[in-house]
Amino acid sequence: QIVLQAVNQMHNHPTADAIYAVIAAQHPTISKATVYRNLNQLAEAGLIRKVEGLDGSVHFDHNTHNHYHFVCIKCNKVYDVPCEVAPDLNQKVLVKTGLQVISHDITFKGICQHCQKHN
Repeated sequence: QIVLQAVNQMHNHPTADAIYAVIAAQHPTISKATVYRNLNQLAEAGLIRKVEGLDGSVHFDHNTHNHYHFVCIKCNKVYDVPCEVAPDLNQKVLVKTGLQVISHDITFKGICQHCQKHN
C-alpha cells in the first residue's frame, strides 16, 4: 500500500530510486529490495505501468488507462501522450494485417519542449 500510494502521488513517471527515496524519507526502515519487489508486483497486477527509459532505466506510471508515452532523448523524462492521437490503431492493424491486437504499448522518442527551449 505504501508503494502504491507513493506512485499514485508522484505524477512524473518516477524511477524506482525516486520512489524509494520518497518512501524512505517517511519509512526509514524499508529496504530498497522491498520497494523494487512491490513495484514489480504492482505492475504485474496492472495497478501501475512500467515505462522503459532510454538509458535502461524503468519508470513507473500511476495512470493505467490507455495512453502512449514520449521519452525525451535529452533529459530522459517521460510524458503522457493521449491515445486520441491514434484511437483506432488496433482496428487498423486488424484490417491491414489480419492480426487481432489485444494491447499495445507505444513510446515516442524525441526532444521535449523544455529541452527544445534550452538548446
